[in-house]
Amino acid sequence: MSQPGVFLRAQWRSLVMMNYPIDPAILQPRLPRGCELDFFDGRTFVSMVGFRFLDTRVMGCRLPGHTDFDEINLRFYVRHRNAAGEWQRGVVFVREIVPRRLIAFVARTVYNEPYIALPCRHDVQLAEGNTPGYAEYAWQFAGRWNRLRATFAGEPAIPPMDAEETFITEHYWGYNAQRNGGTKEYQVEHPRWPVWNATTTELDCDIAALYGAEYVPVLTQTPSSAFIAVGSEICVRQGTTLKV
Repeated sequence: MSQPGVFLRAQWRSLVMMNYPIDPAILQPRLPRGCELDFFDGRTFVSMVGFRFLDTRVMGCRLPGHTDFDEINLRFYVRHRNAAGEWQRGVVFVREIVPRRLIAFVARTVYNEPYIALPCRHDVQLAEGNTPGYAEYAWQFAGRWNRLRATFAGEPAIPPMDAEETFITEHYWGYNAQRNGGTKEYQVEHPRWPVWNATTTELDCDIAALYGAEYVPVLTQTPSSAFIAVGSEICVRQGTTLKV
């Protein structure tokens, strides 16, 4: 069977990922039809993620003013058994924030993804030699700047296959519930990413207003893991509807 065509190509760079164990019961109502929660060491996770979207091309076209931007999202991890009986591991988004209204509109329209458009900014300094680095992503909401920030040092490395960092980064499908009750899936292609383990982290945001009161005790705890992925060029293929 041939693969779906390419919907989007871009680079994802300097990905800050803060990962929190969560009660599966909180996520169950958000599961798209045909998916189940994916667990690591008996736990399921949500992740706060901030990163740079660079050199973005939609259907091969660069849209002026929409090629380089920030994204901040809250996501969790699922799996779906395909027609061949193989597990496909993917993510579901609770909310995605970008600074461009057109990007948010297209994502909501094409994939029914929970995008909103808010002013965003970033401040990234990569670690070099003995000089530590940091990555901060901020978004303006309800009259104030919210942010996530991590510091790191040394050289990035590919994590072991059985590491939590590998579980978090190596989910290569996206799933989202559709307005008609169905589920759309799309494949995301990228190589394995080297990561820096974070030395400090900070999350300062209006959790209840942005994500829901149920996420407050989750996202105010210390992350189970936090790291900064180098990133790479990525390819997002056109979505298809699951037959479930």
